Amino acid sequence: MKRCLACEALFEGADWTCPKCGYQPGLRDEIYQFTEEPPDSDAGFKPEYFARLAEIEQSNFWFRARNELIQWALRNYFPDAKSFFEVGCGTGFVLAGIHERFPRMRLVGSEIFAAGLAIAKARVPNSELHQMDARRISFEREFDVVGAFDVLEHVIEDENVLAQMFNAVRSGGGLLLTVPQHPFLWSASDQYAMHQRRYNRAELRRKAESAGFQVERITSFNSLLLPLMIWSRLQRKHDHDFQPWREFEITPALNKTLESILKFERMVIKTGASFPAGGSLLLIGRKPLSPS
Repeated sequence: MKRCLACEALFEGADWTCPKCGYQPGLRDEIYQFTEEPPDSDAGFKPEYFARLAEIEQSNFWFRARNELIQWALRNYFPDAKSFFEVGCGTGFVLAGIHERFPRMRLVGSEIFAAGLAIAKARVPNSELHQMDARRISFEREFDVVGAFDVLEHVIEDENVLAQMFNAVRSGGGLLLTVPQHPFLWSASDQYAMHQRRYNRAELRRKAESAGFQVERITSFNSLLLPLMIWSRLQRKHDHDFQPWREFEITPALNKTLESILKFERMVIKTGASFPAGGSLLLIGRKPLSPS
């Protein structure tokens, strides 16, 4: 169902005009605008990053491996899902990967920045995209699965975002989350990316459960590369001459090697094993079935 952000009325239909109060969001380039672009001081991200990010994602081992893990989790834990909603879809890289693997799935993405949505629209033209604040989601009990991938750490009110995601997913539906792990890894990279926090496992579980989700699986990933990451982050912990994109500037041979290591790690996760530590966390949850 749709939720009117002006009067909170719930309604169905193809049109976004609220039948109760008449509110209608703006529409630009086939993207509904439920919010305005935030000021830089409250953004949580810099929109000028998107173009550079889009150049990197397609070939970089980290983004490719994360996509493979997300797609596996979606197929393995929610095999009957017909709709997926990504909160903070950025450039649409995750949505594009899901579309390639699940071409018949209804895909909807939200992003607060128009710059990201423009790239996402080009990548996944058949998806439904909305300029939306994750703290005020205009859906209620609408989707089979909702996801947010390296998004929550950008938002001060992350528990509010999880509560909104809980409302947006159907009874019995799923939740997929990835976040950066281990506060001790905090470095100039996190500051540049405008992170609010890095999570530990207990915190992420607690916040997902507080929103109402039942946690079915939580595991670290990027675990086999953790020693390399610790070394890299500690080198830059107090780097006053930080170059933000330098960590992605690696040789093709090294990129291929690191992707192979993460492919092996993913095989271990698929067996049911969960890594206790790693650069990131994957959480898989489910909204309890409503009493009949």
